[in-house]
Amino acid sequence: MGLKGKLIASMEVRCGGHSVHDMFRTNIYHIRNISPKLINHFEIHEGEVGKIGAVLSWKYIDDGKEKFLKEEIKNIDPKKKSITWEVIEGDVLELYNFFTIITSSEY
Repeated sequence: MGLKGKLIASMEVRCGGHSVHDMFRTNIYHIRNISPKLINHFEIHEGEVGKIGAVLSWKYIDDGKEKFLKEEIKNIDPKKKSITWEVIEGDVLELYNFFTIITSSEY
């Protein structure tokens, strides 16, 4: 029997939700510039940033160790300012069979 659950995190930022959504949808490469100590590398493997089906990868620091994550954009909802990614490769899949990331912004 497997364990299923959700982890929800909330963060307050000093800009409108449209700016956060735009960064994750069309300017995702800026995340590396915003967090250079946490994000080491960003690459587009297939498709275009901000389009369903795009495949992206990251090298990031977690607990002092470099880790890898490859994800595919599964859904984009501009009205809800929401993007859904499914992790398809990487270190996080050593801990979980499936891992989905959903970002959404208010205001």
